[in-house]
Amino acid sequence: MSPEQTPAAGHGPIVPSPQSAAVLWPAAGRVSAGMWAQRRATNADASIPEGPGRLEEAGNLANFRAAAQTDTAPTAFTGDFQFQDSDVYKWLEAAAWQLADTPAPALAAETEKIIAQIRPAQRPDGYLQTYYQLGGGTPWSELGWGHELYCAGHLIQAAIAHYRATGGTELLDVAVKFADHIAAAFGPCAAVDGVCGHPQIETALIELYRTTGQQRYLDLARYFLDRRGQGTLTAGADRGHDRDPGPEFWQDHLPIRQADEVVGHAVRQLYLLAGAADLAIETGDSELTAKLQDLWQDMAGTKTSLTGGVGARYDWEAFGDPYELPADRSYNETCAAIASVHFSWRMALLTGQTRYSDLIERTLYNGFLSGVGLDGRHWLYVNPLHRRAHAHERPGDQTATRTEWFRCACCPPNAMRLLASLPHYFATHSSEGFQLHQYATGIYTSGDFTVRVATRYPWESRITATIDQAPPGVTSFSLRIPAWCDGFQARLNDTSVDATAPDGWLTVTRAFSSGDTLVLDLDMPVRFTRPHHRVDALRGMRALERGPLVYCLEAVDQPAGVDLEEIVIDPTSPATVTGAPNLLGGVNTLTVHGRCQRPDDSWWPYRTEAQAELLQENVPLTAVPYGVWGNRGSGAMRVWLPEQTPDPA
Repeated sequence: MSPEQTPAAGHGPIVPSPQSAAVLWPAAGRVSAGMWAQRRATNADASIPEGPGRLEEAGNLANFRAAAQTDTAPTAFTGDFQFQDSDVYKWLEAAAWQLADTPAPALAAETEKIIAQIRPAQRPDGYLQTYYQLGGGTPWSELGWGHELYCAGHLIQAAIAHYRATGGTELLDVAVKFADHIAAAFGPCAAVDGVCGHPQIETALIELYRTTGQQRYLDLARYFLDRRGQGTLTAGADRGHDRDPGPEFWQDHLPIRQADEVVGHAVRQLYLLAGAADLAIETGDSELTAKLQDLWQDMAGTKTSLTGGVGARYDWEAFGDPYELPADRSYNETCAAIASVHFSWRMALLTGQTRYSDLIERTLYNGFLSGVGLDGRHWLYVNPLHRRAHAHERPGDQTATRTEWFRCACCPPNAMRLLASLPHYFATHSSEGFQLHQYATGIYTSGDFTVRVATRYPWESRITATIDQAPPGVTSFSLRIPAWCDGFQARLNDTSVDATAPDGWLTVTRAFSSGDTLVLDLDMPVRFTRPHHRVDALRGMRALERGPLVYCLEAVDQPAGVDLEEIVIDPTSPATVTGAPNLLGGVNTLTVHGRCQRPDDSWWPYRTEAQAELLQENVPLTAVPYGVWGNRGSGAMRVWLPEQTPDPA
């Protein structure tokens, strides 16, 4: 399929049912040029094809083959984690969405080959978890760390993606059989009355309900969501953890409807809230919707880094206290950024409010993209906002140095599936019209409304949207005005449009014709951003932003002898934007001026004067987008920069 062909509707991971309470429904999209097209091409050409080899090396696929051998003595489980099956399922989901976007015979054959290894591993009763089938213990006996329902959720999502992309039911049959096994095993009067230590099954079951129309899957998801928060989880046995993280870790301290803040393991919390948002979409539960809005605001307003990263603490990969947002010790797992996108998108569909897509944009360009190497083969598990030149890092997955694969390899295939399905998050339709949430060159369609977008966003600020097809009569076409934007100009067919967007949407309502063109120009100056006054770790600092991009300084770009730990910047000095087509895949750099502090040879690091003595000469400092940092080897980097205080009069 060529990039100019119209994308097929329904090819996406979230498709609310026709009778749902959704305000917006995802439109189909195809990105054909620009930054996202480039990164998605790398995902398709490098990341996804490399996945099966990595999964083979780690033993994930061997576990399925071993579980299928019922006529021989069981082979020992290979790997360190009970949830390794999920990495295979996430890769299959990524492959399916990629096939939905662009048919590829080799990828299709690899996908069917892996599905053929999964099918015979399933027990006759529908159960499927290779860790427990290969001697890891008794199924459903370790709900805290066992991850059986978590893996089932990823299996279901992969199966739905494969079905929607290819029409095949080979994997969907496996997923339905497992879901039915779970429905029989769990419930107030069933053998098991509890929840999984890692939410994920909830969103999957609701999407299975949407796919099959079977009410029992929606009811089962509701049971898991309502049962959580009642203290059913205990640590139990685990390979890798020797202490109990406490009930807040897995959000088992309070029911969702009573919670007043996001807490505990960030990915677990946000997968749980994404499932609750799906439930609110399908049921129209206004009380639950209001609670989810409050919890989202707590996350976004008090526990999110400038980059959109979430989960400030290395300890238990958890949310910290309100405004606990350090730069150098911010954990910000890549999977947590993905989970934030999942939660926010469901809230956008549920409410129609632009703030959710604002956070999605910030997270995609910064906190998520930093986790994916430009070559598609090196990854970051954690995404700090400050790395010192001689960092003493925790070895293994949690280093801030790009790594080919991880012992706990949750992030790479998770990133693959988000990139493969990314156009699904860019546009919506509703009873009132069509909405563009994110900006990338391509074509977006739903029913009889088709829009063609041309832009060099985020490097340039103009978005040109041309109507290829419109429904008869009066309808609305809306473009999101980003929260970072203080001003804009718009023209429809060269006639100015009222440049107001009180609800975050620039909306034009009229009878549209093929060829109508709406041009949006966003004001995109360089911004010297301050932190909230309660973020103690960042007092007296500024960060550089332009458009949706957060920028950072990397040592490799600075003049010889400049130590990033010794510089201060002058936010009153002009900043220069320069196109650098041959740098880091093609970016815009920013140049600002700063000064270096004189090296301090005192034996004591504290002083009474207001600041260290500054060298007089200005130093030009070059900043690059945070989303591409760390692609030129390990070195110092920082987002938040000390602000030069005015010289005394």
